[in-house]
Amino acid sequence: MFSQLIHLLALASLATAAPQHLTSRDTPSPNLGLTAQLTLADTTIDRYALLKDQDFIFDFSAPNAPPIADRKSFPALVGTNVAVAVAEVPPCSMAPIHLHPRATEILTVTSGRLMTEMVTEAIDANGNPRLVRTELKKGQVTVFPMGSFHTQLNLDCTNASAVAAFNSEDPGVEVVVNGLEGLGGADDREIRGAVSKIFKGEFEECKKRCGL
Repeated sequence: MFSQLIHLLALASLATAAPQHLTSRDTPSPNLGLTAQLTLADTTIDRYALLKDQDFIFDFSAPNAPPIADRKSFPALVGTNVAVAVAEVPPCSMAPIHLHPRATEILTVTSGRLMTEMVTEAIDANGNPRLVRTELKKGQVTVFPMGSFHTQLNLDCTNASAVAAFNSEDPGVEVVVNGLEGLGGADDREIRGAVSKIFKGEFEECKKRCGL
């Protein structure tokens, strides 16, 4: 009895795993974009049937390539719950203060050196948000939990680059303060109170040192 059950389960598994040709009734409308077609596909096997081998390649070096490979720019990611981005931070510059509403970010520095700052949910004894500051060199990694305010800064005279991985194929991004010019307004007082302003002087020193 048990061996018969195993045999039946094996046959059912083979039937499920066998590649199925999509019929015209099952195939998502070709008028839809590839991302939409993949989203509407009934199974992972059906999704793979819609993808060509070349669809599994995303080229960050291509002209006008977007800086992030997500479900829209890289449809092969549909159903994987991952995305990846590359960033190049010029000398003496700061990325906009931002957050990702739907993903945690893992940032790996691939060249140069980056300072990072992040505001967490935790608060100190005075009720101020906790600021986490790191200095990352090539090969080092940090994490920005979902929804946390963060930024990256390059205080050297050469470009720094990094790769960011996300646990969502659509991480999203909300810019809170657009770089240094946003650090002086009254409306962003809470963010300014958490993100260090010491760097303002360091940026001026960096520009002078680097001849910028």
